[in-house]
Amino acid sequence: MSLLSVVIITHNEEHNIRRCLESVRSVADEIVVVDSNSTDATAEICRKFGVRVIDQPWLGYAAQKNFANQQAQHDWILSMDADEELDYELQHAIQSQKSLGFTGAYILNRLTIYCGHPIRHSGWYPDPKIRLWNRKQGAWQGYIHETVEFTENVAVLSLPGHLNHYSYHSITEHIKQADKFTTMTAEEAFKNGAKRKRRCAIRCKTAWKFFRDYVLRLGFLDGYYGFVVCRISAFATFLKYIKINELHNQASHGTSENRPQ
Repeated sequence: MSLLSVVIITHNEEHNIRRCLESVRSVADEIVVVDSNSTDATAEICRKFGVRVIDQPWLGYAAQKNFANQQAQHDWILSMDADEELDYELQHAIQSQKSLGFTGAYILNRLTIYCGHPIRHSGWYPDPKIRLWNRKQGAWQGYIHETVEFTENVAVLSLPGHLNHYSYHSITEHIKQADKFTTMTAEEAFKNGAKRKRRCAIRCKTAWKFFRDYVLRLGFLDGYYGFVVCRISAFATFLKYIKINELHNQASHGTSENRPQ
């Protein structure tokens, strides 16, 4: 039998954290929450659950999660976001593997709950994520959409059930997040040498993104919210590229302004 630490990072998650903690109680030998200066009741709720809460100013997505992993008492970790929960089938699958002894790493199938509605197509599902592994064998890498990278060959298994992801409670929240993330991805892409895109190329990429998600990936089967998800995802593609172009414009203007006369 293996011992399992559940590790969660938080910031102002009072509306999500209770659901997350309740779902991992049956599988966790300990629960560690690393909180980055929440101003709501997040830490208080966690302490009522008997959770170990560690205060840590924000380090960035991958760095914060790696810091949290190192605070765990056990090497086998289940990494969760505060807006996620294990459904009953996944809880049972983890319990079964735990009793046999964990080996390798485990993929959890994430199902997004968008404005209260599950999104089962639209390019958002299936959304497999490696979330359970031995921390000695791998660590988080990446700027925004971080992933686990392993230092040795590890067998990867998939567990039945779902990791429910309560992503957005309103369409407005989704739009704001798309604006925030596209700014971050554009800045990172520009820093890594992304080229300027022509306007026709941006239009084509935006249209293709919507067609692929809504038609080829069956977003229309998700009804009204499938349409909304695909439209905002396409708009995010548009935003990313125009923001990259804007960064190029700013850089060129700055160069010309600083050029000797």
